Amino acid sequence: MKIDLRKLTGSNTVSIPFSETLDLREETLYGAKPFQSPVQISGEVSNESGVLRLKGTIKTIYSTACARCLKPLDILLTAETDMILSDDPETEEEDDLFVLTGDSVDPADVLVPALILQVQMTYLCKEDCKGLCPHCGADRNEVDCDCDKKQIDPRFAALRALLDSDEDKST
Repeated sequence: MKIDLRKLTGSNTVSIPFSETLDLREETLYGAKPFQSPVQISGEVSNESGVLRLKGTIKTIYSTACARCLKPLDILLTAETDMILSDDPETEEEDDLFVLTGDSVDPADVLVPALILQVQMTYLCKEDCKGLCPHCGADRNEVDCDCDKKQIDPRFAALRALLDSDEDKST
């Protein structure tokens, strides 16, 4: 949905509200397509003493997996933005500024990046998730596997052999 900004600059219109449902099912993030639920955006574009401002909210469900046990997770993501709209390309580096390329703006161009910035690298099903056993793959939250808890990393086996030989010499 494009909003024609000339309506704000050429008349007494103070603001133009917007509300839309986006389909981001094909967006790829970290090798997955996590936005399988509809994405809701809403807000308004306003003219405040000659300065164009876009205020909006974006909400969706982010589908991912627990970083430790791989259980599927649905995380509610929400982002709010308050951006000044400018047609000056020199101001592109400003954080709270969106550079316009014409006489209209698509609110999704402003809000979708704000949503993606809310995504964390990892999510956990619960803070004390025990994860999967690295040897048998059992979910440690559900079962206690019989794998040896003191298995030594093969990269440190040579060091373990040195410690064992030192213990043999001391006895």
